[in-house]
Amino acid sequence: MSLISVEDLAARLADPELARSTTVCDCRFYLADHHKGASEFAAGHIPGALFVDVHTDLAGGPGGGRHPLPRVEDFTRLLGRLGISPSTFVVAYDSSGGGTAARLWWMLRSIGHGQVAVLDGGYPAWVASGRPVTAEVVTHDPVDYPAVEGWTGIADADAVAEGVALGATLVDSRAHDRFRGENETIDKIAGHIPGAINIFHKDNVAADGHLRPIDELAARFAGIGDSPIVYCGSGVTACHNLLAMSLVGIGRARLYPGSWSDWITNPERPIATGD
Repeated sequence: MSLISVEDLAARLADPELARSTTVCDCRFYLADHHKGASEFAAGHIPGALFVDVHTDLAGGPGGGRHPLPRVEDFTRLLGRLGISPSTFVVAYDSSGGGTAARLWWMLRSIGHGQVAVLDGGYPAWVASGRPVTAEVVTHDPVDYPAVEGWTGIADADAVAEGVALGATLVDSRAHDRFRGENETIDKIAGHIPGAINIFHKDNVAADGHLRPIDELAARFAGIGDSPIVYCGSGVTACHNLLAMSLVGIGRARLYPGSWSDWITNPERPIATGD
């Protein structure tokens, strides 16, 4: 299961046995204001949820780009502090259609933790359904999450270049204007990796804030093959495309964690603009 509805999450939390094996993580994050997600969590969240900071908890390792993956041992220590064991069912949510919650979903899947889902519609859908919210902050008893060998399903800049040369589909998940090299306000250099196609992650979400039906998602990703490489600005929202791909059966897709913000650090790497 990669996606869970508000109704199914509410039913799960209402069942004492299922609730004990479930951890809900609030992943609200805003690039323009790194403190806004934590402030929103403090003001109100799904009862029992724990706040996970995309900027500090789900990033910060030695890799390149604005949000490099943390060291995998730091991530498993975080899971342990949150009381998450390999048998815990994790639900991640945000207020951005899953655009940041998918980062936690992907990271867990990358280390082999399959019991994880993104809340369809996120916090807005939970509130709109009339479900309870709270400002009360809870803690979970820490556990020892077992060591894992490392991240799987990733590609560095060299692997991206090699993959494109060998015919792999490279998917740029950013907005169309940034892909074309227009209106770049985040990174120092505008454009995209040559050979990439543009599939904007936010278009996976319908006007009501829920992911589009499976047939619409399948049409969006038709023809990209079973092993594309996906990137965005810093490796966060690309995970939303990876989530959507998983729902339509594209299971061998890889993430370029450094993404565009890493690619442009080497002046010898080529850059394209336009469509």
